[in-house]
Formats: sequence, structure tokens, C-alpha cells
Amino acid sequence: MKVEIWSDVVCPWCYIGKRRFEAALERFAHRDDVEVLWHSFELDPSTRSVRAPGEGPDHADVLAAKYGMSRTRAEAAIDSMSQAAAGEGLEFRMDRSLASNTFDAHQLIHLAAAHGLQGQVKERLLRAYFTEGEPVGDRDTLVRLAAEAGLDAAEVAQALETQEHAAAVRSDEAEAHTLGITGVPFFVVDRRYGVSGAQPAEQLLAVLERAWSERAPLTLVDASAAGTDQVCGPDGCAL
Repeated sequence: MKVEIWSDVVCPWCYIGKRRFEAALERFAHRDDVEVLWHSFELDPSTRSVRAPGEGPDHADVLAAKYGMSRTRAEAAIDSMSQAAAGEGLEFRMDRSLASNTFDAHQLIHLAAAHGLQGQVKERLLRAYFTEGEPVGDRDTLVRLAAEAGLDAAEVAQALETQEHAAAVRSDEAEAHTLGITGVPFFVVDRRYGVSGAQPAEQLLAVLERAWSERAPLTLVDASAAGTDQVCGPDGCAL
């Protein structure tokens, strides 16, 4: 069974949703038969990346401007989000978070998929942004973080320089539009069910179990008695 997840590495609910999904998957009896695939979704493609604190507005100012609220209300919203993250075992330090364009980060996640390290790289980027205050829109930083997650630094640098996976990122975003995905995280389970938002682990587990139960096994009809077993195989065709 395949679970596809559209998300962004600067989306707080995406990180929380990742933990909740992992908790659901841990309790799922058939977890070893689940393939998880991460898809690209940019919350704000126009974001200009900064490399250090003070180069641009901090997270509270950005939030206040985006939603037309006071800084005090923005800070309260950040505190509430941080508490929700703590409930999932995450440490959010959004006072450290740096404005980051995530297009290159998404390319990196596609590169990681080719090496079987997509989950590790996704996790590393999320922790870097939300806990460590790393500039995940900076290519040198991305190369270092990717290497820490197990990728070859030289290959990462080359892929980012040539924009090798740019088309894959755009394809993910186009597919999100086709599927009607307007917010993330968004979970697509076996192309049968879509779940929007960082839903509780119990709800995600229920969707996994329902999707699995509907995977009807193939029923073979024995036609040999009627002499109609007209098939071809590796050893030839029935005569």
C-alpha cells in the first residue's frame, strides 16, 4: 500500500502531521507493507531566503503581516503551535526560524528518494528549520544537511546547480492542483482516500486500516476443467 504525502519543510503542521502519521503507522499491523512517498508543495514560492537572523522580519512579524494581526497575537499563535508540537515530542524554536524559499529543498527530497533516503532527508530539513534555525533556502546549508542525512555532498551540490529535479517539483505541484490540494499536509492513501491536515494518529490509523481492508485479493477462477486454460507463459503457450 502506498501513502503519498504533500507537504513543505517550513510548514509547522506538516512536521506535527509527520509525527502523528508515524505514530499511526507504528500501530498499523501491515506497516512493513506500506510505501511512503513525500511530494512537493511550496507554501509561498515568492519567499526570499535569508542566511542569518536580522536579515529580514522574524517569524512573528511575517505571521502578523500575513494574517493582519498584531505582533502580540502572532506571538500567542506561535506559542500555541509550539505547545502542539511539544505534545508530539517536537521542539519548535520558531524564534530562530529563518525565511526560506523551499524550492531547492524539495529538489533535494526528490534526489533522496532515488537513494532510499527520502524520509531521513525530510526529517533532517524539518528539524533544521523548526528547531535549529538553519537557513534551509541556502544551497551550501542544504548540501551540508543532506550529507548529514546520508547523501553524497558532491552529488547534492551538482544536482542543485543543474536544477536536476526542478521538473519533478513542478510535477508534484501540478498534481496537487489537479487533486484539489490547497493546504498541507495532505495524505493520499492508496489513491483511494485523501486526508487533509495534521489529523490525530487515531484517525490516520483508521484510514490506513480501512484502505487495507478494501484491498481485495485476486480470486482465481479454475477454467482448466473446461479446457479453456489458454495462456502463454515463460515456457511457451498452451496448445
